[in-house]
Amino acid sequence: MHKRLAFVDTLRGIAVLSVVLQHTLEQIVLNQPTGTYYWTFHYALGEYFNFGRFGVVLFFFVSGFVIPYSFPNSAAPVRDFAISRFFRLYPAYWLSIVVLLVLSPAIEGKTFPSSHVLANVTMFQMFMGVPNIRIAYWTLTVELIFYISCICLFATGFLTRRLTALQIVIATCIIGIVAFPVVKIHAVWGVLELALDLTAMFFGKVIRDTVMEGKLNWRHVGICALLYVIFAAGVTYRRYGVDYQENFFCAYGMGAAYIVAAFVFIGFAALGEKAAWRFMSFVGMISYSIYLMGSFAMIVIFYYLGAGSGPVQWLLFTVAVIAASILVSWLTYLAIEKPSIRFGQRFRSPRSFASVSLQSPLRSQVAE
Repeated sequence: MHKRLAFVDTLRGIAVLSVVLQHTLEQIVLNQPTGTYYWTFHYALGEYFNFGRFGVVLFFFVSGFVIPYSFPNSAAPVRDFAISRFFRLYPAYWLSIVVLLVLSPAIEGKTFPSSHVLANVTMFQMFMGVPNIRIAYWTLTVELIFYISCICLFATGFLTRRLTALQIVIATCIIGIVAFPVVKIHAVWGVLELALDLTAMFFGKVIRDTVMEGKLNWRHVGICALLYVIFAAGVTYRRYGVDYQENFFCAYGMGAAYIVAAFVFIGFAALGEKAAWRFMSFVGMISYSIYLMGSFAMIVIFYYLGAGSGPVQWLLFTVAVIAASILVSWLTYLAIEKPSIRFGQRFRSPRSFASVSLQSPLRSQVAE
């Protein structure tokens, strides 16, 4: 295992608790009367900010900061990278599918076609035109696209080049900005939203190359930040519009989520380990399990206890969901995620003493 960066785990913790908070408060407002607080919920969760998308985009920045530097110094770095990612992602993911297939029919009354389940087992369901059996799985597809992109760039030698990530961010942002006044086809902006997600990841690498690797400087970060903000505003405007439909998606809220996530990440990266928070670092360490298992804790608590009928009870419900999510996910991490990562290390190739791409003096500090 590489030494973990505490501030990166702190960011993961903030990200995953933001997602849990969004889903929990949505559960309250969608499933019981909230009276005079109805619009307060919607303003806070949808129209002016979306905590869920903020958390997801923060995860994307973290991936960009970490993943390009996760190719091991071994005889077969691409193979070993793919194996490590497989054992990092799939076992806990498969467990979440099993839990979903057990709980969803019993509690939510939902069942899924066998073909959809089998496609989702691969994690490539969106490439097959099959819907996610759980909405949160969409982010894993974006992660896979980024992993494949990094593998291709690494194999061709571009990932190690000083300006590659910077050029990708600038070029993609410019394409989106130029498209804004002329392209109004909604499907095209769906593709550009995916491009925005990937841009956040490559922007994360630009920040890494500035604060840790010494390849770039803050001028490059500033250029990327300016273009990214304009690109994010354009994408969210075209995708969601400013006419709020009470569905928690709106240009203001989604745009703010993308933009705030960028500046929060830049701030933490600039401060480094000074920004680490021990408890949140622990939450970040188990954040993948929380992302997969937290919603199950929420639906079980809501099914058996409800969410209450006023601010105090809603607060208690939210605290209970967060606490239960952390507990269940910690157990999942200990029982499934951590052993799977260790098991995957058995298949690692022998260490190579040759010069390996992306090796740096700070390589040992890359978080898994």
